Amino acid sequence: MQGQLPRSMKALIDEVKTSFTHDPKVQAMFENCFSNTYETTIRPQDDGTTFVITGDIPAMWLRDSAAQVRPYLILAEYDEKMADMIEGVIKKQLSFIIHDPYANAFNEEANGKRYHDDKTEMTPLLWERKYEIDSLCYPIQLSYLFWKSTGRISQFNEMFQEAAEKIIEIWKTEQNHGEKSNYFFERDNCPPQDTLSHEGKGAPVGYTGMTWSGFRPSDDACQYGYLIPSNMFAVVVLKQLKEIAEEVLDDKILAKKAFDLANEVDQGIQKFGKVEHPTYGTIYAYETDGRGKYNLMDDANVPSLLALPYLGYCDAEDPVYQNTRNFILSSDNPYYYQGKRAKGIGSPHTPKDYIWHIALAIQGMTALTNEEKEEILELFKSTDANTNLMHEGFHVDEPEKFTRPWFSWANSMFSEFLLGKCNLFVKGSPLAK
Repeated sequence: MQGQLPRSMKALIDEVKTSFTHDPKVQAMFENCFSNTYETTIRPQDDGTTFVITGDIPAMWLRDSAAQVRPYLILAEYDEKMADMIEGVIKKQLSFIIHDPYANAFNEEANGKRYHDDKTEMTPLLWERKYEIDSLCYPIQLSYLFWKSTGRISQFNEMFQEAAEKIIEIWKTEQNHGEKSNYFFERDNCPPQDTLSHEGKGAPVGYTGMTWSGFRPSDDACQYGYLIPSNMFAVVVLKQLKEIAEEVLDDKILAKKAFDLANEVDQGIQKFGKVEHPTYGTIYAYETDGRGKYNLMDDANVPSLLALPYLGYCDAEDPVYQNTRNFILSSDNPYYYQGKRAKGIGSPHTPKDYIWHIALAIQGMTALTNEEKEEILELFKSTDANTNLMHEGFHVDEPEKFTRPWFSWANSMFSEFLLGKCNLFVKGSPLAK
């Protein structure tokens, strides 16, 4: 939305800048990052919905778009136009889920554009059809936080109920992926992480009570089909859905469905999602197949194991979380990189020795000490390659080498981290407690 910034946004930028009068670098970074999503990625539609591009790719991801506008919920508390814009994002997301709950990214119109000609059930509206649990979590979370921030319930209409029923149906189907699911995805001439094995069905899994995911929030294929942090996110949003169903929709049947499924998934996490590590004690695995195989790592994309308190699955002081955090912020995590200029979590989605600003933001927001939060802020200041914007991944020795110069999600995550340092939180979010 090019043009003048809303008055509410200017006022909040000025408020945050007064907390950093001693640090013009932080002031410039916040002003650029906080306004970036609004100025460059928001596409109002004639039907009152809002399309949000991810940045340098013209498609809308269900995950990214929710995270991109989430910091603006603070403005939506008292700015009706900002609230209207975010409600438009929610309506767009819900319409996409009803169109195809297995897709992760969508076109602005049904023009047939797509990332690749994949073997899966495509429609002209789909940019990509990688099935990721978190794509269905984020719109529920955004609807819930929007309610808590603004008091509005107009987003909880028939379309919301239809989408919610569809999400529960998909997650229950994917509890028995091999027997009940029709989803498949194959891509030719690509790296292994861009396609699913076993004729597009993924590696075999056993029943756990958890729900299966084809891909991670990085859009990389899961090594093992039960992606623990995404299942944890599903538990959180199913409980939020239960609250919505009880307090707004007066729908006891939907509330019970959501609550029962949350418990089934959570029991699966607790039974199959933990391992005993010789160094760190009881920790959460990143993935499992329910047949004895585990993938011990963490990825920079959210949901991640590092992000569990941010998502609301557990408190930051939780002993198993702290054990897991100690593991994933160490060289025992294969995607934790440390160099001359920076250290943090990267991703198999980007090159070796590249860490992500998103992971740094999550580390800062879930840190228990001010010392760690300050350390993260200094890392942000020294790794933006003098652009006053965030990037996807950057090299730990040379931050001037980075991926994706225009990546709105990373800018929003930095903004949320800095707002938190000023004790400005989205209402209803776990960190606001």
